[in-house]
Amino acid sequence: MTLGRALAAAEAAAPVESLDVVARMLKENLGAASVSFLITDFTGSSVVRLGAAGSVDTDGPARRIALRGTLYDDVIRTQRPEVQGTGEGMSVRVVAPVTNRGDAIGLLELFLPAVPDAEVMREIGETAHALAYIVIANRSFTDVYQWGRRTTPLSLAAEIQHRLLPASLACEAAQFAVAGALEPADHVGGDTFDYVIDRDTVQLSVTDAVGHDVNAALLATLLVGALRRARRAGADLAEQALQADRAMREHGHQGYVTGQLLRISLLDGRTEFVNAGHPWPLRMRDGQVREIVPEVDLPFGFQVPHTYRVQSLDLRPGDRLVMLTDGMLERHANSLDLSDLVIRTRELHPREAARTLIAAIVDANDGHLQDDATVMCLDWHGVGHSQRDADTGADLADASAPSRTERTTPGR
Repeated sequence: MTLGRALAAAEAAAPVESLDVVARMLKENLGAASVSFLITDFTGSSVVRLGAAGSVDTDGPARRIALRGTLYDDVIRTQRPEVQGTGEGMSVRVVAPVTNRGDAIGLLELFLPAVPDAEVMREIGETAHALAYIVIANRSFTDVYQWGRRTTPLSLAAEIQHRLLPASLACEAAQFAVAGALEPADHVGGDTFDYVIDRDTVQLSVTDAVGHDVNAALLATLLVGALRRARRAGADLAEQALQADRAMREHGHQGYVTGQLLRISLLDGRTEFVNAGHPWPLRMRDGQVREIVPEVDLPFGFQVPHTYRVQSLDLRPGDRLVMLTDGMLERHANSLDLSDLVIRTRELHPREAARTLIAAIVDANDGHLQDDATVMCLDWHGVGHSQRDADTGADLADASAPSRTERTTPGR
């Protein structure tokens, strides 16, 4: 079973049956008793098991499996496979990460008749890697994968909000790793985040539309659309801000949006940003967290004359930058020291750090947010960095040699 063969077989099948094809191939090649794909939900706190196409009932909410404290959680967090069981009179369980460029799409779970050797683990790893591309390609044609990510029913505002987010919530490249996380309030606000990688730059934005529910979601749609249009037309950061502001003033019906735009050169590391009435970001350097205090301009959409200043940001290799919305600063979270939490999560991948920060805010508010909470976490490795920190599927074979009867957590 090769990567090319798995991709070709999946493409020959209907989009909703592509997972079934891969599962059948693994069963035939490895003698697996069962093969499952588990997709991560929007929050990253649970997974949903997607079985054969005929067994997926999308008429009701997906059945969620909470991650905290489970084997699944270990595999997603460490991005290393786990082998459980001895194979002596019992099946062996293998769970491997299904990840593309740092975006933890889900998990591949197999039950095998014997402990897999290095070659079998390599095959499982390649298949899990292929599965990531299969899901990415086929989710454009079917709602099954979107259904699997919705473990709670979404309001209209929440549906609009989720469609504004980037297709992948995390990305790794040689020079950086970035991830975002968003937790909607009980009455959805207008938070969004976005990023894009061009040939010579990476650009990020975090925005927060005034108000709640559908009105806020519509303002966010207008703002994100204006930013993307300007960015895709090749506009620099100042022009992006001006076009976003103009769109809000002309079509926003007196609404406004705060935001922060960031642009980093992948050639020389030069970093510039615009702050439009938005909370200040945090930067961790050498184990210490400092609040970056920029010049603050008016939010997008204010009906008074104003301009947007493009400012320089001191970003060095090894820095972690955290951009957030004011939902992370809610009054009920006064007992939470965000700077301390950023320090305590410094060893985590940005994906896991962002989720941990969001989870802490949700816990501090007893699960009921008055405003959306959003975080973007960027690790800057520097322009001299030539290799990604976490090559998806790396070291799969190394994890297979000893049989394991108990769950263990490998180091990062």
